[in-house]
Amino acid sequence: MSSNNQQPGLVGGHAQYVKGAAEEVVGQVTGLPNWKASGQEDKSAAVDAMKKASEGRDTSKGLGGVEEKAGNLVGCEGMVKEGAESKKA
Repeated sequence: MSSNNQQPGLVGGHAQYVKGAAEEVVGQVTGLPNWKASGQEDKSAAVDAMKKASEGRDTSKGLGGVEEKAGNLVGCEGMVKEGAESKKA
């Protein structure tokens, strides 16, 4: 599988993770357990999707520092790790 085929899965996974994190915050602020649970489910599914998309990824074609900083910003450990690996390559 080429990295071009993997990139949409990574991007979509990150978007789903951010969406889930936002839903979870709404649930915490409003006290609505359905929102919090939905956010947790989205985050979990996103992590699974990103792990699958990252299998065999060529880190030499990553975004390095940009990806690492974005990961820190949104709280995505996978992005931080992938960005750090891309910077080394």
